[in-house]
Amino acid sequence: QVQLVESGGGLVQPGGSLRLSCAASGRTFSMYNMGWFRQAPGKEREFVACITNSGITTYYADSVKGRFTISRDNAKNMMYLQMNSLKPEDTAVYYCAADQSLSAITIATSIVHWGQGTQVTVSS
Repeated sequence: QVQLVESGGGLVQPGGSLRLSCAASGRTFSMYNMGWFRQAPGKEREFVACITNSGITTYYADSVKGRFTISRDNAKNMMYLQMNSLKPEDTAVYYCAADQSLSAITIATSIVHWGQGTQVTVSS
């Protein structure tokens, strides 16, 4: 089992940056592939980025490629999402996710472990 807590959300102007953090409990963090999803009002939860348990491989949604960077520190049980060049359409609640299956970590309906979410608002 793993428990996840996100932090770092807030209000930022278009073009600005934010770094989200996800703190994981438990001694098995390095066994989990990790991901970020987001959900805007009235929309389905969508995949943003994921990173393999080793941290070697990352994947991004086309909408954030080149602007967002996912990373993790297994020694600290932490995962991060650096978000640059933010746009109003990035406004959403951002969720941290964990799954031992690499095929599942990009599919919201397949994931068992979720954080509570952190609000990101991009507005002038």
